Amino acid sequence: MRVGSAGNTYRWLDSWGRLPQTENSRTGWAHHGIVVTESGEVVTFHQSEPTVLILDQDGNLLRSWDSGLTEGHGISLVKEGESEYLWFADNGRKRDPTLGYEYPPGGGPVSGRVIKTSLHGQVVMELSPPDLPIYREGNYMPTSVAVNEERYGGNGDIWVADGYGMSYLHRFDRSGEYVSSINGEEGQAGRFNTPHGIFIDRRKSQPELYIADRGNARVQVYDLSGNFRRVFGADFLTSPSGFVTHQDTLIIAELRARLALTNLEDRLICYLGTNDAVCQVDGWPNIKDKNGSVAPTNLLEAGKFNSPHGLAVDSAGNLYVAEWLIGGRLTKLVRD
Repeated sequence: MRVGSAGNTYRWLDSWGRLPQTENSRTGWAHHGIVVTESGEVVTFHQSEPTVLILDQDGNLLRSWDSGLTEGHGISLVKEGESEYLWFADNGRKRDPTLGYEYPPGGGPVSGRVIKTSLHGQVVMELSPPDLPIYREGNYMPTSVAVNEERYGGNGDIWVADGYGMSYLHRFDRSGEYVSSINGEEGQAGRFNTPHGIFIDRRKSQPELYIADRGNARVQVYDLSGNFRRVFGADFLTSPSGFVTHQDTLIIAELRARLALTNLEDRLICYLGTNDAVCQVDGWPNIKDKNGSVAPTNLLEAGKFNSPHGLAVDSAGNLYVAEWLIGGRLTKLVRD
């Protein structure tokens, strides 16, 4: 099956990732990121256990390691010299399938974590939550990390999106020292609402910071000093969650059942795997059983997305999509 149009077509490999079918994998909430290493290995996270999974190009599990995290919500890959590293944004709470898709109540304030590891799980850095007044009572629940990598001429700054907490972006220097924060109020578009994913776009001569302002159904763009540049997508996006690029094309994961492709001018090229109807189902991204309880969906279809959450691309332009739902689904789109 092929999806796409306008010269952007892909072969859909349904249920591409083949993970061990344990009770935890069938009943746990998939709510994680995904990246591809230079060698083509695909790194993602287990639905229920604090485990990092490494898959080959055919979706077979090669190895895994215990992360010590609650959730590998956002995963970013960086390279320093000859070594690759992973950045994890852990929002600090794991969704509980017995409670539908709400977070478990109680337990007091939540403090997420942002860590940097080797590809084999050795922790080499952890960022401390910013010591700001907003966190005296508010939760710190980071969802994404973007690094201004030195291999591209950047200064090594680390940007963290507190997408599920106070809807701020925090900037740290290469050594992990806090520098500054933005929340959208300093720009012309206004306050962020769930800045779920962030990404440094290098398609043009000047790199820019793209922010998936999901609660506002738009993308805000800043420079790498934290200055507002522009906003786009209110006319064609519903739920932007994360980004990758291939050549001149930006691919945006939309939680509401599709990918959106845009050009260098931030204009829509086409959608992939659009499935508007599934978002109207009671219990989406799952279903409700006859007793009204949330249950794993039986509505997954080849060629149609359910709830894209994590998005990765390899050197050939193939896409890898991790969806948000009980039991999870990993799909590969092979670029024609």
